[in-house]
Amino acid sequence: MKRVVIFASGSGSNAENLIKFFQNRDNASVIQVLTNNPHAKVLDRCKKLKISALSFNKIAFTETEDVLNILKANKPDLIILAGFLWKFPENILKYFPNKVINVHPALLPKFGGKGMYGMHVHQAVIDNKESETGITIHYVNENYDEGAIIFQEKCKVLASDTAQDVADKIHELEMNHFPEVVNQLLKK
Repeated sequence: MKRVVIFASGSGSNAENLIKFFQNRDNASVIQVLTNNPHAKVLDRCKKLKISALSFNKIAFTETEDVLNILKANKPDLIILAGFLWKFPENILKYFPNKVINVHPALLPKFGGKGMYGMHVHQAVIDNKESETGITIHYVNENYDEGAIIFQEKCKVLASDTAQDVADKIHELEMNHFPEVVNQLLKK
C-alpha cells in the first residue's frame, strides 16, 4: 500500500478530492495532511474524513527539521502539494527526490513563479487575453513552478470570461484529472 501525504494552505477541496479518491483503493491511501495555516478549512475537512492533520509554523518548516522528521516517520511514497503556498525547503526535497508534486492552475511555464497562485493566476490569464489556460501537474524543485512537467490539461477561455469563470474551469480540471494522475504515478 503506497502512502501519500498532502500539504495544503486553504480550503482543501483538492485534498478532500484526493482523500476520497483513495479511500476505497487497495494501492494507496492518504495518511496525513499538513498545513501552514492553523485556520485552514482543510483541517475541518480532514476531521470529517477522519484523516490525521497537523499545522506547523515557518520555523518548523524552514529553520528546523521538525516537518522533515514528521515526513520521515510517515515514510510517504508521494508528497502532494494541493494549494500549498510556501516554497518547499531543500532539505525535504533532497530527502524525498522526485517524490514531491504540485498542481498549478495554469499551463506552465506561463503564469508561474512567486506570487502566482489562485485568483492572481486567473486574473493574469484574463488580463493577458489568453484564449486557453489549464492545469499543470509537475514535480517540485527548489524554484517555484519550475519542476519537470508530468501532465497538462487545457480549457478554453472565452472573451466574456471573468477570473472567477476561469477559476471554476480550473477547479473542474483539477477535480477530474489530479487524482487519476496521482494514481498513475503511484503505480510506477
